[in-house]
Amino acid sequence: MANVFEFVAEARVGMGSASAKVVRRQGKVPAVIYGGSASPQMLVLDHNEIVKHLTHEAVYSHVLDVTVDGKTEKAVLKHIQRHPAKPQILHMDFMRVDDSHRLKVHVPLHFVNEAVCVGVKKGGVVTHAMTDVEVVCMPSALPEFIEVDLAGVEIGATIHLSDLVLPAGVELPALAHGSEHNHPVAQVVKTRGSEESE
Repeated sequence: MANVFEFVAEARVGMGSASAKVVRRQGKVPAVIYGGSASPQMLVLDHNEIVKHLTHEAVYSHVLDVTVDGKTEKAVLKHIQRHPAKPQILHMDFMRVDDSHRLKVHVPLHFVNEAVCVGVKKGGVVTHAMTDVEVVCMPSALPEFIEVDLAGVEIGATIHLSDLVLPAGVELPALAHGSEHNHPVAQVVKTRGSEESE
């Protein structure tokens, strides 16, 4: 199988919505790569290949190879615009990565040990307030996901951003803005059954 972290593109001539519509009618996806010292560059990618790549969760939080007319650049996937009603990718934004500069990107949260959670065993239910979190780190330290261990969470308890166990070199920018930004990530809430058992 081809490398899911490599996106092969062609340079796109023409800008604006009219040009993008022409690209989409050809079964392709208009895109842009920007950042770093180079100018933004308009791209065209194959829609079917993009859909295959995007089935892999790690693509969203991984340093990617974007190859444009034979030249490869390191980048992260910064934004995807999807059609509201059809399974169609309308536009993609890639941001160039510099190994000497920190990145700010969203990575997915993986919730583990939900079935053996203390609060769940007592009849509670886990609710997830977030599915991903914004991190800041060097490209080499970018995690594919951050694990949230629910095993010891009691009924009524909440896991906040500050409770997350982060890999070395990874920070949460939200926490730099004060305790009011220490948002909940998940909690175990009472259900009627758990209240009756008490």
